[in-house]
Amino acid sequence: AGVATWAAAVFLVDINGADRELTEGFSALFAAVVLLGVGVWMHQKSLAGQWQAYIKDKVSGVLTRKSAFMLFVLAFVVVYREAFETILFYVALWSAGNKEAILQGMTAAAAVLVVIAVILLQTSRRLPIGQFFAASSALIAVLAFVLAGKGVAALEEAGMLPVITVDFPRIDWLGVYPSAMPLLAQLAVIVFLVVGFIFNKR
Repeated sequence: AGVATWAAAVFLVDINGADRELTEGFSALFAAVVLLGVGVWMHQKSLAGQWQAYIKDKVSGVLTRKSAFMLFVLAFVVVYREAFETILFYVALWSAGNKEAILQGMTAAAAVLVVIAVILLQTSRRLPIGQFFAASSALIAVLAFVLAGKGVAALEEAGMLPVITVDFPRIDWLGVYPSAMPLLAQLAVIVFLVVGFIFNKR
């Protein structure tokens, strides 16, 4: 899908700035919603006894068609969103004459990914599942927070939402902007996470 998008962006259509922001905004918000559900689920399974009970339930039968489809949708949406954004970014860089730097960066990134994959494959059997799920749920929660802010900000840049400036620091890597709409979206994420985590604990 990423390759097809690249071909379409280069040869078939001219994706302008507003269309790009709209696509990034909606896909980021959708990914944030999916990640919120996954994050709360992983936090639940990190609690004592929950993971063992879940495994016993799954081992007794095959993976259901519904859960397999949801896993597919989650993986596809998260990866495709990054592929779409990266493709548009690289097309602009490539046309600006940065071909050598792009290829070097891709090669370095691929090498790092291979090293990470090897390490994970060799250590995953010894990972304490509870702590691993707890850390993963925290990381996913942060990612959902970032995506919510960036998604709403992208919709503002596309002119779909009004920009209401507030006196607040700008932290780009966290998706925090001095604008009311992105901050409200991130507040909603925090409230959802707190309620979900409290529910899991109880």
